[in-house]
Amino acid sequence: MQTKFLKNDEYPPSEDTFFIANNIENEKGNFALDVGSGSGYLTKLLSENFSYVVGTDINFEVLKNQTYKTPNLICCNGSDAINSKFDFVVCNLPYLATDEVLDIATDGGEEGFAIPKKIFDSVIPNIQNKGKFVFVTSSLSNYQKLINYAQKLGLKTRILAKKKLFFEELILVEAIKE
Repeated sequence: MQTKFLKNDEYPPSEDTFFIANNIENEKGNFALDVGSGSGYLTKLLSENFSYVVGTDINFEVLKNQTYKTPNLICCNGSDAINSKFDFVVCNLPYLATDEVLDIATDGGEEGFAIPKKIFDSVIPNIQNKGKFVFVTSSLSNYQKLINYAQKLGLKTRILAKKKLFFEELILVEAIKE
């Protein structure tokens, strides 16, 4: 599977970003991580309630041109370049089921699972005990497989919220490291 970058290096917040934001705006703590920060919207939101916030994205140009600027941005795959623990991690996963990854911001690979699995594997070591990992997925992907994988990694999961859109249902999942 070959990953390609879009020519447009700006990824504006969309329906799924605002869905996540509405459900995490009251989260508070010390250290937060936004994986796949894109526009920086969620990173900026987290910086209002957390002492220290880090945002990551695989696309350096996206980080350079973020609409919602914040400090502590790292260009890496998932959180591979980070050796810290966070009490809260959020990720607007690339969850769409696709045969190949053409848009790294949205395409999740086979069953919408292949890319999220890589992100999970990267993020798990960065979540402190009792820390929360909140991610969005879709009814158009194999979201149950993703939830089962999170549980296999030792996370206790629950569906926080669902939002029906015209063509899909967004599913927000909270996973707590035990």
